[in-house]
Amino acid sequence: MGIEDQIRARGREIGFDVVGFAPAELNTETGDGFDAFLAAGHQGDMGWLVEKRDRRLGPRALWAGTRSVISLGLAYTPKTDPRAGLADRHRGVISVYAQGRDYHLVVKKRLKELAGWMHRSFDCEVKVFVDTAPVMEKPLAQAAGIGWQGKHTNLVSRRHGSWLFLGEIYTDLELAPDRPVDQPETEHCGACRACQDICPTGAFPAPYKIDARRCISYLTIEHQGPIDRQLRPLMGNRIYGCDDCLAVCPWNKFATPTTEPDFLPRAELTAPRLAELATLDDAEFRTLFSSSPIKRLGRDRFIRNVAIAIGNSDAPGLIKVAEVLLDDGSALVRGAAVWALDQLHTPQDFAALRAAHLPDEPDPEVRAEWGQD
Repeated sequence: MGIEDQIRARGREIGFDVVGFAPAELNTETGDGFDAFLAAGHQGDMGWLVEKRDRRLGPRALWAGTRSVISLGLAYTPKTDPRAGLADRHRGVISVYAQGRDYHLVVKKRLKELAGWMHRSFDCEVKVFVDTAPVMEKPLAQAAGIGWQGKHTNLVSRRHGSWLFLGEIYTDLELAPDRPVDQPETEHCGACRACQDICPTGAFPAPYKIDARRCISYLTIEHQGPIDRQLRPLMGNRIYGCDDCLAVCPWNKFATPTTEPDFLPRAELTAPRLAELATLDDAEFRTLFSSSPIKRLGRDRFIRNVAIAIGNSDAPGLIKVAEVLLDDGSALVRGAAVWALDQLHTPQDFAALRAAHLPDEPDPEVRAEWGQD
């Protein structure tokens, strides 16, 4: 067996579903597209994309010794349609990828195991990355023939659909790429625009382009402050991420539901009750989301999302739950609670609530929420 075949076989033994080899470079179109994304301000609050822009333009910009890239994928295909929970407005919907164990921990552990084996077997240098590093993982995966970036800008695989976690190993080994340098995997979206049409907030200004500032995944996970009032009603009961554009992709019909224990949904994170989530204090939040990517969000932003979902619930029974949040220690939470109560109360009842709470509200942004009719 050649080195590439040995690495691929070992990667499969460790548990990776796909293993591909790519050159340690990116084409100019990738850099141009990324720069256009930044120039339009579509990154929103994600300032690190600007700060580390130069390090993303190619593997050697991150590590000069890189000669080859190994792109690896772990499938997390859900058993059921992630959109099924959107109809039950008393409960929150959490993105499929966050219902199990934090994939960063799972993927990185396996990457380190494979990289350690490579170092011992071939006396090479290696570095491993998941998506927290300044790595253009989707273009690299496309260069390795694993899939292509679909019209929703996520990677699509003919075998695994839209459901792949990605990781990379940079190495100083000279490995034969799976595809010619100038011939990455071609796209197979054709005339389909299902992912574009289903987006609740219209986050795709054009096929293969995304404005993160309108994306529910960005709004519920990355955005630091109050969420745009015009976008809140469109979020429904999505409290962490959004799977709509992934779930609707026709290529998913070829994917097999995962049996990986770490990626199976935890019962308490499958359609959790909004009323119960809204009462979480910081310690309870950290306990509930231990070993979950949600933990990194922090309690206040998560409860902000829950409050918005309560406002979209059309459930008068949740009014008392939202009213408790008016006394929360976080202005971010209080502001979202005001909006939720504005949606659920009659105008007369909301006016009475405002008269009782507005005089004591110290935060100007929360006071502005009260001032909205």
